[in-house]
Amino acid sequence: MFCPQLWLQPGPRLWTVFQHSTHKLASLHKATTLPPKKAQSLLYPFSDLEAYLDRSVDRTQFQLFHPSVEDMGKAEKLFCSSPSHKIHYYMSAERMDHAPAVKQPEVCFIGRSNVGKSSLIKALFSLTPEVEVRVSKTPGHTKKMNFFRVGKAFTIVDMPGYGHRAPKDFVDMVEPYLYTRKNLMRTFLLVDGSVGLQKADLIALEMCEEFRQPYVMVVTKIDKCGHGTLLKNLLHLQDVVRTQTTSCFPQPFLVSSLQFWGIYLLRCFIAHVTGNIKLMDSSQGPLTT
Repeated sequence: MFCPQLWLQPGPRLWTVFQHSTHKLASLHKATTLPPKKAQSLLYPFSDLEAYLDRSVDRTQFQLFHPSVEDMGKAEKLFCSSPSHKIHYYMSAERMDHAPAVKQPEVCFIGRSNVGKSSLIKALFSLTPEVEVRVSKTPGHTKKMNFFRVGKAFTIVDMPGYGHRAPKDFVDMVEPYLYTRKNLMRTFLLVDGSVGLQKADLIALEMCEEFRQPYVMVVTKIDKCGHGTLLKNLLHLQDVVRTQTTSCFPQPFLVSSLQFWGIYLLRCFIAHVTGNIKLMDSSQGPLTT
């Protein structure tokens, strides 16, 4: 099923509203029909890195959230739109007093400009091609909070990027949101796996710590770098999380919006932290979410 791309041009900037076709690996069923090693990589991306880790490295923190395929299947149903469970772009807001007053659980995504936030949300919603995900053709030009409603289950918020060419009022927009949004269940802080933590990421991390809101690190674009680079950046990130944070979930989530690595796992985590599914066998160790 293919849907047309709609092009919008407000002033001199070119925007794309993706009404995307269904990715060939969008569904869990497609992933599980692949050869076992390929399927394992898609469902649990960290498994590809284990062989390259020294035996002295503690793997526990990378596998705290380890749901079954059945759990991932339950979560996937929430990302499929139906007449009784409509998934859609809801609205945008430039300031907190413009944000919708919704009571359902909410999660938000923050990160540097061009880290892949909108692409990741597009991948999460890949089973619902009619969902419109607005992506700026020029990094740093997204200046609004974009709200997506997933039926009555939860809301996903795509926040404007920070760093390169970010809106000057980013802090003024995000800080009030993190501080006052009572239905916010989790903030997902995205870091580019090919370059690792940057100064702007550390500032965002400090902001999350300041408000003591629970948050999670998501390592994006893991298909864009080799195992050595990814491991180096990942271990540094883990060291920062271990030594400099108190509100961050210890396990980073590895994702590739292009190859679909980790998308099923992240869907399951979102469904879990918003209280929409109960896991059958959630981890290989203690789970702190």
